[in-house]
Amino acid sequence: MHAEEFQSLVDSIGSIGVQNPITLLDGMVIDGWHRYQAATSLGMDCPTVELDDTDPREFVLAQNKARRNLTASQRADAVTSVYEWRPMGRQNNSAVTAELSKTAKELAVIAGVGTRSIEHAKAVHSSGVKAVQDAVKTGAVSVEVAAAVAKLPAKEQKKIAAKGADAMRQAVKPHQEPANAPQIAIAPLALVEEYTELDAARDQIEALQDALVVANIGSSDPDEAAQAKNLIAELRAHIKTLEATLKAVKTSRDGFQNQVAELQKQINRQRREIDKLAGTRTA
Repeated sequence: MHAEEFQSLVDSIGSIGVQNPITLLDGMVIDGWHRYQAATSLGMDCPTVELDDTDPREFVLAQNKARRNLTASQRADAVTSVYEWRPMGRQNNSAVTAELSKTAKELAVIAGVGTRSIEHAKAVHSSGVKAVQDAVKTGAVSVEVAAAVAKLPAKEQKKIAAKGADAMRQAVKPHQEPANAPQIAIAPLALVEEYTELDAARDQIEALQDALVVANIGSSDPDEAAQAKNLIAELRAHIKTLEATLKAVKTSRDGFQNQVAELQKQINRQRREIDKLAGTRTA
């Protein structure tokens, strides 16, 4: 929760107490962490219930699906987190291992997001520092931005995350040279790996294709079938537009990469000439 939301929860619990018990599993809070924190901060008791025989992962996913205010990035993060979790004492259970080894595409269907969003979420979990991971959980930044920041050294990640969400988004934007920068640079050029329009278009296409699969599911209700048919037509049109955008962005990117390669050749030639001149003067 953001600070304002948490304070509202504290005020509410201070007035009427905790209305919905938190859920525990093996003595750990599996749902209701903010309620527990709020009650504890007020010195109040927090009612609890133990999770029954329900699969903990299914329980957590159901709780997250009920929170309709979650962004696509938060859903991708939640599903990735759940399927990375291995229950204590069940490490050698082959059924659990098989369930945990879902593909990114399978997880994307569960979360209702594009496959790339799941891949980004996995990158954040494997390489991102806690502050970067928390920024996704709170919805401060998208999982795509967080994945780009997670490629940096841990020390640099912490430094950027400490400055806030805007700093994280700014950190993954292309570097802009000042208007008065020299036209010929001697330093080597490098393409910075970042989340671009190309990536955004791909994610949107994948998300729409997932929605298209859902919309294609048959319905016995004539009205629902008609709505699904209209949705399919809209999704296909949108996908077609995005694919055209994707092609245009890819062409632009390829042209830029060719320009960079040509500039690198020029720089290499200048380096050789400078080295040659320096050798002549020394002689």
